[in-house]
Amino acid sequence: MKHLNYRSGNPALNSNAFANETNKRRGAELVDVMTIKGTVDKTAIGLFLLIFSAYYTFSAEMSYMIPVGIFGGLIIAIITIFKKEWSPITVPIYAILEGLALGSISFYFDEKYNGIVIQAIGLTLCILASLLIAYRSGIIKATENFKLGIFAATGGIFLIYLVSFIMSFFGTSFSVLSPNNSSLMSIGISLFIVVIASLNLVIDFDFIEEGAEKGAPKYMEWYGAFGLLVTLIWLYLEILKLLAKTRNR
Repeated sequence: MKHLNYRSGNPALNSNAFANETNKRRGAELVDVMTIKGTVDKTAIGLFLLIFSAYYTFSAEMSYMIPVGIFGGLIIAIITIFKKEWSPITVPIYAILEGLALGSISFYFDEKYNGIVIQAIGLTLCILASLLIAYRSGIIKATENFKLGIFAATGGIFLIYLVSFIMSFFGTSFSVLSPNNSSLMSIGISLFIVVIASLNLVIDFDFIEEGAEKGAPKYMEWYGAFGLLVTLIWLYLEILKLLAKTRNR
């Protein structure tokens, strides 16, 4: 069992996330421990809160909530990573804040490309279900080389996004990352990013399974749900951009 030998591409689920929390409780009597079912339930609650708040801001008048959701969600995410025992409180807050941002962002895309949001949500859920089935059936295995490859690719993607963000302050950026760029190269890059974001789900499943096997504390169910939410939000946004590029052709 080598689930935790390498870190996930997801920054929320690093190689010590579950191991450290389990070690804190080692030698103590564990009445409630993390389970896969519990994590699934917590993930469902998080998604419900996210969708509910996104529905609330799904209008042009609520666009001011985008920075509130993004930066507020980032702060809560950092707190969650360093204070995992606060997850039962911080993760629902994170889901609500991210929903506030996603609602207005989704409205912008749907206004420009009618029906694109439903398509993106459907594809995101289909990818989640398909990869979960593939993982549970053993078709896809989170081997050490697999984890290293996904981690390297994910790190490279976020480095490119970081450089592009910094360049935006000087009035420029990588045009291939723009949803308005419909060139074949831009579409190909978006497709690659969607694939990498999707495969991060496999590593997330592996980490959650290991947490349950190790008997991690009950609150780690919320933390596992947090990791999945981070990946699903990223995947949804990348699918939105990919669909927008294909609509522009």
